[in-house]
Amino acid sequence: LSGCDSGFGQATARHLDIMGFRVFASVLDLQSPGAQELRRSCSSRLTLLQMDLTKTEDIQRVLQHIQAHTNSTGLWGLVNNAGFNDTIADAELSPLGKFRACMEVNFFGSLELTKGLLPLLRSAGGRIVTVSSPAGDMPFPCLAAYGASKAALSLLMDTFRSELQPWGIKVSLILPGYYKTGTTCDPAFWNLQKQQLLANLPQELLQAYGEDYVEEINQQFIQFMKVAVEDLSAVVNSITEGLLAANPAVRYYPGQGLGIMYFIHRYLPYFVRDLFLKGFFINPKLPRALRREHHNDVKKA
Repeated sequence: LSGCDSGFGQATARHLDIMGFRVFASVLDLQSPGAQELRRSCSSRLTLLQMDLTKTEDIQRVLQHIQAHTNSTGLWGLVNNAGFNDTIADAELSPLGKFRACMEVNFFGSLELTKGLLPLLRSAGGRIVTVSSPAGDMPFPCLAAYGASKAALSLLMDTFRSELQPWGIKVSLILPGYYKTGTTCDPAFWNLQKQQLLANLPQELLQAYGEDYVEEINQQFIQFMKVAVEDLSAVVNSITEGLLAANPAVRYYPGQGLGIMYFIHRYLPYFVRDLFLKGFFINPKLPRALRREHHNDVKKA
C-alpha cells in the first residue's frame, strides 16, 4: 500500500490492519506524523517501509523486503495510492518540470512498483487497486499536469486489467471525488506554490496573463477546498471492496456529485462540459492581454 503518510493510504492501512491483514505500508518519511500515527494505532502485523516513488533504489528495496516476507504465500493485493500534485495553473503557465514530477510519481512510480510485484501477485491470483482521479478523464481547468499523469495511470491499469485476466488477477480503479487529504487542503501550501510559480514565470507569459490572473485562480481553488469531504470512509470501503469482493467493480466512484459529472462528460456537447467544469471547479478570468482595458492602454500608448 503506497502513500500512507496521510489521507486515503493512512486510513486504508489502519482499516486493513483492524480487519486482521498483514499490511506493508509505504511512507515518504518514517518519522512523519502520519507514520508515527500508524505505529501508534496499528498492530505489529503492519510493516512501515520508507519509499520515494521517484527513486528506483527505494522501490527496489521495498520490493526485496516484500519478496522476502511473502515468497511462500505470494501477495494478495497491491494498492497504488501515492499521488502528487503541487500546481494549479493553466498548462501554458505550468513549468515542464511540474508535468515530469507528476508523471514520475503518479505514473512511472506506480508502473515500476506494479511490475516489480506482479510475480508475487500472479502466484496468489491477487488484486491490484489503483487510486486515480476524475481529472484523468475530464479536462479540469488548471489541472493539466496532474490530470495528464492520472489519465496515463488509468489507461495503464485498464491495460493491465485486460492483460492479467488469464492469470486470475483482478484490477480496479478508484476515482474519488474531492476529499481532504494531506496538503491538498492547506491554503498556506498553495499560496507558497503560487508565489513560486509567479517568481519563475517568463516575463512574456506574466505580461500576457497578468499576475492577477494567477492570483484569481489560486483564490478560487482555495474557495473550492471548502467543499472537500473529511470523512474518507467511502474511499476506504471502495479500496477494501476492490481487494476483497469476489467480483470487484472495474471502476469505483466514491464521492458526491460524480454521477452527474460523468453523465455530462459522456453525453453532452463539449461546450456544456467545459462550462460545467469551470462552474464546478475553477473559472479563470480573462488573461490580461485579452481584456478590453489592456487593448485601450495599448492604443493610447
